[in-house]
Amino acid sequence: MKLSRRDFFGAAGVGAAGAAALGAGSWAAGRDAEPATVTAAAGQDAVEFHGDRQAGIVTPAQDRLHFVSFDVITDDRDALVRLLQDWTTAARRMTRGQDAGPVGAVQGNEYAPPDDTGEALGLPPAGLTLTIGFGPTLFRTADGTDRFGIADRQPAALVELPGFAGDLIDPTISGGDLCIQACADDPQVAVHAVRNLARIGVGLVSVRWSQLGFGRTSSTSSDQVTPRNLFGFKDGTDNLKAEQPATLDRFVWVSGTDSWMDGGSYLVSRKIRMLVEVWDRQNLRDQQQTIGRTKGSGAPLGQRGEFDPVDFTTQVEGDVAVPPTSHVFLAHPTNSGTAILRRGYSFVDGSDGLGRLDAGLFFLCYQSDPETGFVQVQRNLRTDKLNEYVQHTSSAVFACPPGVTGDDDWWGSGLFG
Repeated sequence: MKLSRRDFFGAAGVGAAGAAALGAGSWAAGRDAEPATVTAAAGQDAVEFHGDRQAGIVTPAQDRLHFVSFDVITDDRDALVRLLQDWTTAARRMTRGQDAGPVGAVQGNEYAPPDDTGEALGLPPAGLTLTIGFGPTLFRTADGTDRFGIADRQPAALVELPGFAGDLIDPTISGGDLCIQACADDPQVAVHAVRNLARIGVGLVSVRWSQLGFGRTSSTSSDQVTPRNLFGFKDGTDNLKAEQPATLDRFVWVSGTDSWMDGGSYLVSRKIRMLVEVWDRQNLRDQQQTIGRTKGSGAPLGQRGEFDPVDFTTQVEGDVAVPPTSHVFLAHPTNSGTAILRRGYSFVDGSDGLGRLDAGLFFLCYQSDPETGFVQVQRNLRTDKLNEYVQHTSSAVFACPPGVTGDDDWWGSGLFG
């Protein structure tokens, strides 16, 4: 049941004071004295913002994405720190279903701009998670300038990704100083969050590029059904899951560096256009041989069930069932020698002017080191038959710090504090 603000505070009574305590946090003008206007019952469909790890990494993947990359356009370190603190406060509020600011969208002075844009009024939190990352250029610009005195704190693992065979990378939709990954089960909730963070950052950051996504293309929890990508195949069957803590510790979380990144993870984003019109003309057998799984059940070729182990020795009519040039053969941890936590989404960005869909996969993955994670996997895919049907057009890498542990903590405190 969705509650109006009046219904919420009327029904909550003494509990509203608890909401005020939960909503407290640093803001440009100081501590919030009162809770913001809420858009639904506090906590309804909410994901906890505080924790040792950032939400939005192993959190069960939501259905919608709004990803944004920012350029920092100020050289003032103190101003950037204040922005990160203000963003944290707004993120804390929005993930709880509150307006971004303490006044809200409709309760302030009618002659002053509201401190929330209002399009999420009446909507529940919808599982919103907000995850921040820092790009290599935040530490050093392209010409080597250390704008914020943090160059010596740049992790060795945070470097621009190398080029790969077949890349068609557009630099205008790649890279960035900061990123925000907003995931939710309602697209308007995700867009609202990004819009308000961009609004708060006016004059300090500018949007470099952004991407909307729908229909998650992987599962990050064993409780989730495996989704299908735009080629019609189940995607992410063997993805790492939240229920595998030891495996996540090995492949996803940074540890043992004695730095601000311990407990964090590295995010790689890639926009991958899928040539759907070409793919759709291939026969079913060729499609399955390209992927290495059956299109219906998702079972590895030569097996019966989706979660049957991939057996690269199984033969059918004298040939190996899973072709050595198939995506499954080359990307499987058995052959790639590593593992990554995938968290991608489908996209359709209209057409390209020639009647072809501009559609594909916005690929997101987390790992403890991009060099031994995504880069190693991608190099292994150089003979992947799937390369005939995809084009990588955008690329970025970000260091995502550990989580915000309480109301006095903020995004980037370990780096700038």
